[in-house]
Amino acid sequence: MTKLVMRSVLLRRFTSNILSCSRGSCRLTGRITHGVQPHSPGQTPIQQSFRGPLIPKITALVGYSDSSANKYTMIYTLPHIKLLRAVSRLKLLQTAITGVILPPVYILYLQGDIPLSLVSYATGLALFAAVMLYTASHFFRRIVGMMYLDPSQTTLKVSHLTFWGRRHDIYLPVSDVMTIGDTGDSVNETIVKLKRFSSPQTLYFSTHFGRVVDKQAFEKVFGT
Repeated sequence: MTKLVMRSVLLRRFTSNILSCSRGSCRLTGRITHGVQPHSPGQTPIQQSFRGPLIPKITALVGYSDSSANKYTMIYTLPHIKLLRAVSRLKLLQTAITGVILPPVYILYLQGDIPLSLVSYATGLALFAAVMLYTASHFFRRIVGMMYLDPSQTTLKVSHLTFWGRRHDIYLPVSDVMTIGDTGDSVNETIVKLKRFSSPQTLYFSTHFGRVVDKQAFEKVFGT
């Protein structure tokens, strides 16, 4: 009889614990106040005290996008930048072709199939292509294709070409950019320098061949 009473009491307690869990407050055997405590071999691995409803914490991930979070306004563009990109890639192709042709020419010369004059011509052509590639890339990399200004007018985004003819963007504080007057140039000049106070690097843009899209924002950066 005593055993039946004890089983009845234990069954009621177990049922009340299950009902408590279903309502959002789980209280299993033992007192656990802070997280999960190590369990003994005779206990279940999960003995926790969950206060309040079981609601998972979800952290929102906000993706940063240059076009959505900070919408830059174009203030300058150079329409001929596409032509310069094409010429830059063409020079790469020309240099690669001459570099591939040169080894077979030397092999044919060593075998006595071609004269020395043809070898000299091929070598001179390859050297000329390499020099022209370096010169063109050195010039094209410093030509500004586009410039943008952020909504707060504190950051200038400058787009120019890389050695491989690809677009590369750099972000400059407006306070670090010299005005046209500070560089010693004039707005009426064909090519104008883009210089910074913190760096000796110099880029070039042209208001003659290029187009000022937003005059007010352009003057905010480079002065009047």
